[in-house]
Amino acid sequence: MSQPYEKVKMSRKDMIINNFIGGISWTFGATIGIAVIITILTFISKNINLVPFVGNFIAEVIQFIAQKYPQLIQ
Repeated sequence: MSQPYEKVKMSRKDMIINNFIGGISWTFGATIGIAVIITILTFISKNINLVPFVGNFIAEVIQFIAQKYPQLIQ
């Protein structure tokens, strides 16, 4: 019959250091990845002139809310 758990051959100190460095690396990679995606999306939206459409949509939403709930504007 086999053992349900394997014996860890690393010391706790080495395991903590290894996991800490791995966590920092994962966070750094995720940050760089998100920055690249946001840059690409910004470049695309700049080239297809999506910003005026979004601005007009938001202005209409704000105007609707101001008419429906004037107490929120005070």
